[in-house]
Amino acid sequence: MLTLHGFLLGWAAYRHSPTFDEVAYLPAGISHWELGRFDLASVSPPLVRLVAAIPVTMTNAKTEWWSYDTSPSPAAAHAVGRDFAMVNGERTFWLFTIARWACIPFSLIGGYVCWAWGRDLYGVPSGLLAVILWCFSPNILAHAQLVTPDVGTTALGVASTYTFWRWLKQPSWARASLAGLTLGFAQLTKSTLVIFFVIWPLLWLVDRLLRRQSLPRREGMQLALLLVLGVYILNLGYGFQGSFNRLDSYQFVSRTLTGTLPEGVTTGNRFTEWGLGFVPVPLPRNYLLGVDYQKKELENRGQRQRSYLHGQWRDHGWWYYYLYAMAIKVPVGTWLLAALACAVRLHTRTHVPQWVDELVLIVPLLAILVLVSSQTGFNHHMRYALPAFPYFFIWISQAGRAFLLAMSKLRMAVAVAMTLSVGSSLWVYPHSLSYFNELVGGPLGGPAHLIDSNIDWGQDLLYLRDWLQAHPEAQPMRIAYFGNISPEIAGMPIETPPGGGPTKAGETDFTVPPEKGETPCDYGPHPGWFAVSVNHLQGVTWNIGADYRYFRRFTPMARAGYSIMIYHITVEQADEVRSDLGLPLLSDCQGQADADIE
Repeated sequence: MLTLHGFLLGWAAYRHSPTFDEVAYLPAGISHWELGRFDLASVSPPLVRLVAAIPVTMTNAKTEWWSYDTSPSPAAAHAVGRDFAMVNGERTFWLFTIARWACIPFSLIGGYVCWAWGRDLYGVPSGLLAVILWCFSPNILAHAQLVTPDVGTTALGVASTYTFWRWLKQPSWARASLAGLTLGFAQLTKSTLVIFFVIWPLLWLVDRLLRRQSLPRREGMQLALLLVLGVYILNLGYGFQGSFNRLDSYQFVSRTLTGTLPEGVTTGNRFTEWGLGFVPVPLPRNYLLGVDYQKKELENRGQRQRSYLHGQWRDHGWWYYYLYAMAIKVPVGTWLLAALACAVRLHTRTHVPQWVDELVLIVPLLAILVLVSSQTGFNHHMRYALPAFPYFFIWISQAGRAFLLAMSKLRMAVAVAMTLSVGSSLWVYPHSLSYFNELVGGPLGGPAHLIDSNIDWGQDLLYLRDWLQAHPEAQPMRIAYFGNISPEIAGMPIETPPGGGPTKAGETDFTVPPEKGETPCDYGPHPGWFAVSVNHLQGVTWNIGADYRYFRRFTPMARAGYSIMIYHITVEQADEVRSDLGLPLLSDCQGQADADIE
């Protein structure tokens, strides 16, 4: 099963162009090895980037650091990434492929842990069910093929929790040490998992109290070792750069860590106001600065980042965003398995493990969902909730107990639900990043509900290139691509379609004066060939400076993957839509142009 999973990831990694954040993360990983610094892309810890960069550093890949910046802002990493793509040209795609392949073992670890924990809790059939859910989850397949930390975090997060649970079941110094090591490696993937330092001691206390056991001093010492090891590995991963700096040596930017600032002041340190500036921080400097900057981004002060859900744009997020996203991006068959797990549970109450064992599954799942849902400054990515998925898979894998008991109808229902789940995912593969379930019409219905990394993250540029090579008549092609590298690197034109008109607050507004040298004839539909990313069709303008929603009035004649729609527009079709938009007809524009020439 894991071998097949690895092949699926390897092929998809080869077929897709670098996604938006990957363009920043891979060169950042190279910088960690070559420069020995962790400034670049510090909004997330470096482990996945370090692993991804290993095979690339063994090639003669070109690197340019002229855009390098030591600030924690991700803008510098993205600029360095674009430079990296430009100097390496078309070879960039191969470099990202081998970097992605280096990250596949993270997902294999996650699959193995799902198997082992499901087996230990509910039996062998449940272990098999859990690993199938992991291996064929469209969301795992989507992100495990990328040079991003999401599946690395998800896999090492559940692996560390599994080792903690094994220590909890049978405490020993060896198991405590293993749990501490895995905790530390998990912390090196994403700062979201810092919550483990809080919930693990609480789980130990609750477990012992519910089992009416005392709190042995030896176990307390082992727990302390476990936590200290986790912090040690985290610092070791950064080479102890900036570890144990005093609190007053930091200038923070998030409201959480700055406190209330005077008008016009953008940095501060609330801890100095509390007289705690002398306290040494047992964390790497870039780790803490990255957490601070990430928090600033999530606070979305000034509403710089707009959020989209179910066709609605607004300047902040929704508390239920991740629940809504999971409802439509998790296969219907998986949700049916969750219902069947409840049914099996009702029929096997005397056979399941003590419910306190399951707290180690349920508490991290809920804690992660509550944590990400509480960040409502903006919402763009369901992937932030991905670390909760394996706990969900393992819990619902108890539906597999139907195969151990005399429950023929439930066995059949579980088999059907599992088949539906796997089949739905494979039907969309290798375009798993664009997966939506049947409730919303699959990937083609997805943009009405979610955008960004939920469907269009720049992954289909190579599919567009292949389509153009197969259709030489589609020239000239004008492209509105949502991505972090230029289509020119893939050998495609870089001319963009005409925009929908002047924009104001992200909306097309014809009361805004045209740009110098432009007239309404320059805006809106024109005849020709066009390729437009789904994000731009839904109103994303920030990375291209033009509104392309008018293309939704046309029917695409083809598509590249599910994230780029291809249009061939005639003069008659263009004029029909121009009339609806209140724009001059193309014939009138031609007459005006002729008059200007005369």
